[in-house]
Amino acid sequence: MSKRDYYEVLGVEKNADESTIKNAYRKLAMKYHPDKNPDNKDAEEKFKEAAEAYEVLSDSDKKAKYDQFGHAGVDGQFGSGGFNWSDFTHTADFSDIFGGFESIFGSFFGGGGGRSSRSRTEQLNKGEDLRIELSLTLKEIYNGVTKTVKISTKDTCEKCKGSGSKDGKTATCTQCNGQGQIRQVRQSFFGNMQTIVTCPSCNGEGKIIEKKCDECHGDGRINKTKDIKIKVPAGIAEGQYIRMRGEGNKGRRNGVSGDILVMIREKDDDTFIRDGNNLIGEHPISFSTAALGGEILVTTLADEKLKVKIPKGTQTGKIFKLRGKGLPEVNNERYRGDIIIRVTVVTPTNISSEEAKLYEKLKDFDAKHDLSPKKSFWEKLGTRLNDFFL
Repeated sequence: MSKRDYYEVLGVEKNADESTIKNAYRKLAMKYHPDKNPDNKDAEEKFKEAAEAYEVLSDSDKKAKYDQFGHAGVDGQFGSGGFNWSDFTHTADFSDIFGGFESIFGSFFGGGGGRSSRSRTEQLNKGEDLRIELSLTLKEIYNGVTKTVKISTKDTCEKCKGSGSKDGKTATCTQCNGQGQIRQVRQSFFGNMQTIVTCPSCNGEGKIIEKKCDECHGDGRINKTKDIKIKVPAGIAEGQYIRMRGEGNKGRRNGVSGDILVMIREKDDDTFIRDGNNLIGEHPISFSTAALGGEILVTTLADEKLKVKIPKGTQTGKIFKLRGKGLPEVNNERYRGDIIIRVTVVTPTNISSEEAKLYEKLKDFDAKHDLSPKKSFWEKLGTRLNDFFL
C-alpha cells in the first residue's frame, strides 16, 4: 500500500510554518495515542503515521528533500523496514509539544530519551558508512529495478563473537575507572579550567582487552564480502542517493553498523536524452514524408510502438509530444513526463540513377517555390549576433 502524502497526513498546506505543523501533529498524537486507544491497531498505525510525517516536515533538511523528491527523498533516512520509533528524534520536545502530557508518552518511546538507548560502546564504536555508485540505464530508471551488488565490508569476527577478546574477558580501565571519560585541568587567564574528554587509554569504552583475539587483533571485526540487494524506485535521477541503514561496516567490538550510501548514475541512452521527467529524442523522416505527410513509429521505454502522424509540409525541427509517456515521478507513477520527438528531414547521400532522374524532375518544381531567405531569418540571426558580441 502506498504511503499518504505527509502534508495530507497532518492536514496542513505545503507552505505551513513550523508552529502550524507542530500544532497539527499535537492534535493527532493526542487523539490516536495507544494509551487512549488500547487494543486499537488502526489508531496505533495513525499515531505512527503522524509521527513519521512530523519527523520529516519539522526538519528543514528532510522537508526540502521530501518537497523535491517525495517519499524517495527521505526513505533513506529510515531503516530498511521503513520508519521506526528509533527514527523519531523529537521526544525531547514533548514538554513543548504536549504541555503537561509528556509523561504518558515516556514508556512508548523507551523513557522519553529520543532514539532507542544503546550502550556507550555501541555508539562510540559505530561502524563507518560506505559509499558506492550504481549505474542504471534509462529503461531501468523507467521501470524501477532491484540490483544485487557485491561489496567488501567489515563484519563481526566469528571467533571472538565481536568482543575482540581472545578469552572473552575485559578489565576495567585504570585511567578512567570504567567511566570512559577523564577530567583535564589547565590554567588560563580566568584561572583553572576543567574539561571532560574521552579517555585516551580505552577510547571511551571504560574497559581494556587484556588478551586480543588472534583473528581480528582486538578489533572485533574482519573483512568480508557480501551481496546486498538495492531496491531502486522508478524515476530516480542522477545525483540522488539511497541510504541503506545498518548495511555498512560493523562497528568495532560489537558497535552499531554504519550505512551504505548508493549514489545513482545514469548511463547514456541510444534513443533518448533525459530532461527532468521528459525524454527527448530525434527521428529522421524522408523528403517524401515531410512533403506529403505520413506516419512514424516511436518505441518507448515500455517497448510500446506508438504511431505519430506527420502532417504535410513538415519542416526539420518540428516537435511532436507523446504526453504521459516519459519517466514517472519518484514513488508517484500517476505523474509522468512526456516524450518529445524532434523530426529531421534527411537528405540522401548515395542515390541510384533512377532516384537521380526523379530529383532532376523535381528541380522544375523547385523553381516555382520561393526559397530565398525571409526577413524573419535575418532578424533572428541579427539578434543572436548581438547577443553574442554584447
